[in-house]
Amino acid sequence: MERRSFIRLVGLNGLAVAATACAARGSRPAPASAPSTPIRLSSNENAHGPGERALAAVREALGSANRYAFGAAGELRHAVADANGVPADHVLPGCGSSQVLEAIVAASTGPDRALVTAVPTFELATGQARALGAPVIEVPVDSSLRLDLEGMAARAAGAGLIYVCNPNNPTGTLHDAAAIARFVDEVGRRAPDATVLVDEAYHEYVERPGHESAVAIARDNPRVIVVRTFSKIYGMAGLRVGYAIARPETLRPLSAYLDGLSLSVLSVNAALAALSDTERAAEQRALNSAARAFTADALRSAGCRVIESDANFVMVDVGRDVRFFAAACRRRGVEIARPFPPLLTHARITIGTMSDMQAAVPVFLDALKEPAPTTRLPAPPPYVPRSEGAWAC
Repeated sequence: MERRSFIRLVGLNGLAVAATACAARGSRPAPASAPSTPIRLSSNENAHGPGERALAAVREALGSANRYAFGAAGELRHAVADANGVPADHVLPGCGSSQVLEAIVAASTGPDRALVTAVPTFELATGQARALGAPVIEVPVDSSLRLDLEGMAARAAGAGLIYVCNPNNPTGTLHDAAAIARFVDEVGRRAPDATVLVDEAYHEYVERPGHESAVAIARDNPRVIVVRTFSKIYGMAGLRVGYAIARPETLRPLSAYLDGLSLSVLSVNAALAALSDTERAAEQRALNSAARAFTADALRSAGCRVIESDANFVMVDVGRDVRFFAAACRRRGVEIARPFPPLLTHARITIGTMSDMQAAVPVFLDALKEPAPTTRLPAPPPYVPRSEGAWAC
């Protein structure tokens, strides 16, 4: 299962989607006609794509496509280490953060070692643990849709792995470094043999003053692993590069699942170039912030509750089963994310380019005009990793 793979939103077999629970206040932009190519706001991809420096590195590496990436993977390990202020032996790359996450779950859970996680959150760890026969303890997010860290720590006794997505996907909510540090300490008291996995896929989008990564904790604490990806701010979802940061003794068991052969010379060279292009990362952060604010403001003005986000997506309560809203948007040429139970009235909308969002916002507002349907849809199927048609992002 590729972590950020795009899956089309299924249709609703002609079910009518009807009047709004989010009535607009004031005038709305006129909806544009459906584009010939759908606007893809479903998988938290970076619509700007890789930077020119990364693309040039891919073109240059084509001549080495006949070679394995052993040496290049080592170079990437050192570059990631330098960028994060850790020794090179604290870094382990993989084929996207999905492969890294799967390796950590496989090494840390089992029939007698549960996974503790939030709900809703990114479900890859949940699906992988269940596939391996490990118990899964799901702790609901709070009323602000933030992770209930206290509740997760309270359920940690006997667990093998505690999964923390920060900022959380799909809610976009963030916990600061102090909160994460307190959580790690509390888990250490309650479950000294458990590993805390902090998924920072969206870390580079965070703009809050004083925000810090959990890398400093992972550098010193052998029970903590931080996972990152090049799929988001670097626009490289299709090139599949991710990595874990932890102490060498913590990473060692993961080597049974990860090796340099999982990376290509093209993806490694693109990642090296992207990592060095700090100006572009800052530019992408600013572009995302502006387009996110534009989208959130428009939806709030329509009476919708928009959860404050620190990522490249927003979570919006559209006041109806999100599958009806998604179908209405899709008919108008905009694709948004799958449902995230139990938040079945909430739509997760990826932030694309500003032009994407300027075209998509009138679609959202127009879809909200349809009468709220009375039909009850069956519960969405559970997430199953690697199944054909599974919704991964």
